[in-house]
Formats: sequence, structure tokens, C-alpha cells
Amino acid sequence: MAKAYVMMNCDLGSEKEVIASLKKIDSVKEVHGTLGLYDIIVQIETETEEKIQKVVTGVIRKMPKIHSTVTLTRSESGELFQTSEKLIGMMLGKNESQAYVVIHCDKGEEFPTLKNLSHIPEVKEADVVFGFYDVICKIEAPDDKTLENIITKAIRSLPHIKSSMTLTIINEQEAE
Repeated sequence: MAKAYVMMNCDLGSEKEVIASLKKIDSVKEVHGTLGLYDIIVQIETETEEKIQKVVTGVIRKMPKIHSTVTLTRSESGELFQTSEKLIGMMLGKNESQAYVVIHCDKGEEFPTLKNLSHIPEVKEADVVFGFYDVICKIEAPDDKTLENIITKAIRSLPHIKSSMTLTIINEQEAE
């Protein structure tokens, strides 16, 4: 299964409308409005990387209210994260605060960084990616203070991390 993350900027105030449109695309698995350098992040899964390219260039980039996109294509990184734990946390509603963190790490240290991230319980998924960044991870925490501590004290203190950027998910922009 091919997987990619697309970070994008759109017309100011059109986030809810764009999110609703993105959710209608079959290969879109997740879409969230974010605080940070980008307005929206989308997770896409398809059978092939060619299909991802078609979705990004043929559908997403042609949406009139989207100005720019940055696509991060997943490298095969193995299954280090437990999907069942992620689903249980979501069903119990314990993870009110969520964010994606994109990471630049030392050359050749992408997979060790991924393994280190797998030991942090609040990191629910992570992938080594090709593109402007090296690793992307999704964090879920019960509150904003815990989320902040995970990012600043656990993730940023890992060895071989050069820099990171956080995209905090805005739950209020989730289209019904």
C-alpha cells in the first residue's frame, strides 16, 4: 500500500469547505485543519504511488481554493505502531489534543529515529518520508499541556533530530 501526506495552504476562511471536499476523495484516509506553517494536512493511501500522484496532481492541486501543496511520500518503514492501541484511544475519547510533527534528522538516521519514536506511547503513527522532511509522526494526548511536553521534552530530545515543525490539529475545523 502506497501512502503519502500532503500539507497545503488554502484561501483564508475556506478551511472547513476544503476539508469537506477532501474527505470526499476515496483515497483520503485522514484530513485535518492545522495551526502552523500549513492550513491542512491530508493522509492518502492507494495501491500504487502512481495513483497517489494522480490524486495529488489531478484532483487536490486542481481544487480552486488550494494555493500550494507539499507532498511527503512514505518510504517502506515497517509496522512499528500498534493500530489497535490507536483505535482504542480514539474510541475512549482520551486523546483530545493531536498534532503532526515533521522532522529533519541527521543523514542516515531516519529509521533509528522512527524506532525511537515508536517507544513514545503518545506517538500513534510515524513514517520515514521522501520530500522536504525526513520523518512525520502523529501524536495524540489527553490535553494540550501533555502534547506540548511530548513534543518539547520527548521528541525534540531524541538523538539525531536537527529540527522539527509542529502542525497542531484544529478540531473545530472538522467538517460534520
